[in-house]
Amino acid sequence: MMLTRFIHRINRSHAPLSAQANATPLAQWSLLLSVVLFGLNTAWALSPDQPVDVLLINGRIIDGTGSPWYHGELAITGDRIVAVGALQGIKAKKIIDVHNRVIAPGFIDMLGQSELSILVDPKLPSKIYQGITTEITGEGNSVAPLNKATEPLITGSLKHYGLTAQWGDFTGYFNQLRQRGMGINLGTYIGASTVRAAIVGYDNRPATASELLQMQALVADGMRQGALGVSSSLQYAPAPYASTEELIALAQTAASFGGVYATHMRSEGAGLLAALDETFAIGDKAHIPVEIWHLKAAGKAQFGLMPTVVNKINQARARGIDVAADTYGYTAWYNSMSAFIPPWAHEGGDQRLISRLKNPKERAKIRTELLGSDQTWDNEWQEVGDPNGILIGVTHNPKLHDLQGKTIAEIAASRHSDPIDTLMDILIEDDALTECAVFGMQESDVALGVTQPWMSFNNDSSGTSPEGVLGKDHPHPRAYGTFPHALKRYVRDQKLVSLEAMIQKFSSLPASRLHLSDRGVIKTGMKADLVVFDPESITDLATFAEPNQLSRGMEWVFVNGKAVIDQGVMTGALPGEVILGPGATR
Repeated sequence: MMLTRFIHRINRSHAPLSAQANATPLAQWSLLLSVVLFGLNTAWALSPDQPVDVLLINGRIIDGTGSPWYHGELAITGDRIVAVGALQGIKAKKIIDVHNRVIAPGFIDMLGQSELSILVDPKLPSKIYQGITTEITGEGNSVAPLNKATEPLITGSLKHYGLTAQWGDFTGYFNQLRQRGMGINLGTYIGASTVRAAIVGYDNRPATASELLQMQALVADGMRQGALGVSSSLQYAPAPYASTEELIALAQTAASFGGVYATHMRSEGAGLLAALDETFAIGDKAHIPVEIWHLKAAGKAQFGLMPTVVNKINQARARGIDVAADTYGYTAWYNSMSAFIPPWAHEGGDQRLISRLKNPKERAKIRTELLGSDQTWDNEWQEVGDPNGILIGVTHNPKLHDLQGKTIAEIAASRHSDPIDTLMDILIEDDALTECAVFGMQESDVALGVTQPWMSFNNDSSGTSPEGVLGKDHPHPRAYGTFPHALKRYVRDQKLVSLEAMIQKFSSLPASRLHLSDRGVIKTGMKADLVVFDPESITDLATFAEPNQLSRGMEWVFVNGKAVIDQGVMTGALPGEVILGPGATR
């Protein structure tokens, strides 16, 4: 009798279970087992002899699934959510009245760049004040494998941050993260560019059959060590030298370990539609889920192209290709300024590039191509069409720091120089490491992308801080504001997306793409990555003129059950974990 009442109670609160009343006997026994296990878990969580660690009361719970919010309480013990719902009478070591604020799953950044900056400031205030509790990184280049052949890919950043790499593989890197401590969770892909540099080098040529097998072996090693998949960033050398077939082979290896193929596509401008076809082909032939990073229609000639892009992705999904995308929701991108230079000039690495920029004949050839109409590469000079649309961000040469925050047009005028010459001269003076913001997207295209059900969000920036070494940089404002910016602009102001749907884009959608089975949803037994905020006041403050400003409005942020923000103040706690991929040999 008691069991019958218990089952009825569970069924009332879990409608999908009661819907199985007419299921087969085997299904009914399976249901009964799940009900009993749920009851034992709930009974333990609500035991009067075991007070929970933290109890959040008077909240509006948005669970991450897209379902409407509901009033309720949430209990945390250790690093887990142990109870959700009406929890009157439960004992707790700490009770937090959130005063009708939203309680939601922690936000997942589908593409951060914090693999090195987290070693400088592991608290990563720019991330946690946005509500980011998990970041995925490794855009084409990854921190491992690290050896003499791959070091040039990250040497500039290591020097910029004053770091010394003390690892050779992902296992060593992850161990260093754990020893240093982490304010958020972090996982990474293994980069196809890193793998190519390790085996083929920086030459513009196809990999041989033998080299391709060695590259696949490196991907397999990375997957066993915990990489989430293999990634490509096909705009930056040596990545453009890789064929589609090479990428398919690497993706097939990652797929065999349950991984994902994530890509900064070969073109986001004039060749965008062809790049989409290549991306679909890789996903289809490698039988692997595909994530398109920072999907955009870049350049004035592509303004208004997003409806076609959306249609192509929907058609690919209808054909059974598992493809989705993410966005940061701004109309300016941010990348290495060396991307303005044609791919052939990068062959051999940055020092060869600088030599070519200094060579009058090769420099003239580069200028001609920048001003030309060749659509076989992403010509950002043509895409932006105006040196006022190129804003210098980070410079590595201290003598150039006064250029940060100025446009190429402004610098050219002050130097009495041609804008193209100015751009090339800065690259020479800054060892080709300069980063810049490029204003080259149309707002209506960005907004259309945001509304798609398969579109999640990425920060596409290193975790940073207004203080210390990191505070000397001049990043894109997205570094501090992506997620609050989306909540303010697309939910509160423009009402293009409901609050519940946006939270889903921040949580369960990316978690499902990455196969993170214990994050992204508020549910008993899940990791306690949580945010508490007022949706009417949360806002970004960072601007292109003054980017180093923390977002405002996150009142509590929990990472694995520990508060990293408490009543709007950073606690300094470092409870983050390494996120390991499905192929990891734990």
